[in-house]
Amino acid sequence: MKGGPIRYVLDANVFMEAARRYYAFDIAPTFWQALIQHAQAGTVLSIDRVKNEINKGRDELRNWAKNDFSIWFSSTDDDLVINAYSQVIRWAYRQSQFTDSAKAEFASDDNADAWVVAYAMARSCVVVTHEQLKPGIRHRVPISNVCQAFGIPYVDTFEMIRALGVRLG
Repeated sequence: MKGGPIRYVLDANVFMEAARRYYAFDIAPTFWQALIQHAQAGTVLSIDRVKNEINKGRDELRNWAKNDFSIWFSSTDDDLVINAYSQVIRWAYRQSQFTDSAKAEFASDDNADAWVVAYAMARSCVVVTHEQLKPGIRHRVPISNVCQAFGIPYVDTFEMIRALGVRLG
């Protein structure tokens, strides 16, 4: 990590699980306000490809992402990010533990996972995901496994909100 404040780049599952489970908009509006507040401060963001995943839903999360958080989905159309993405995909395809279908899914155009890692690598961010490190997994390429391979820090939602000092009272 380079100097300056820690910046967190959020995976799609951070938004989706929060909205559909424990931080639903009607239960924990403070969580969503905190994301905006920290995005305004430059410490929380996500990427355009995560927004694309969110847009597949027809729910309150999609509306919130469009109306309230839209400007904090950063573009991945950038030489540094694209170069990092190439490194991430090459790494995944060189790993014999993953099945061919797992590698293809990871590299799929509609999967943001590799792009989240690439963005974090290119922009010195901490990845926020609910995916856990799974050393022996074969049928999926977890973000946390890729982060570990590249030395990219990662945390889950709860670690991030604690580190940011968010209180949902």
